[in-house]
Amino acid sequence: MKKSSSKIKEDIARMQERLKVAETREAERIGRLAFKAGLGELEIDDAKLVQAFADLAKRFRGGGGETRKSPPTQNPAGASSGANSEA
Repeated sequence: MKKSSSKIKEDIARMQERLKVAETREAERIGRLAFKAGLGELEIDDAKLVQAFADLAKRFRGGGGETRKSPPTQNPAGASSGANSEA
């Protein structure tokens, strides 16, 4: 059975709302991580910060797996070896 155009429009509106919620959640996560990394304390032009984020995104995009080119560094004595949660 084919969907009516009004049903499709309802589906689109519902999906747009879900997208908005997902983007907000992702933005909050990235913001928390950036703040945790000390970016909240820097006075930096937004354009430069956006470019730095774009460069970081390029670094992690691609091959679908781990993108690290060098061997992992050793943790200093007493440092946690487990993965940190986002915030």
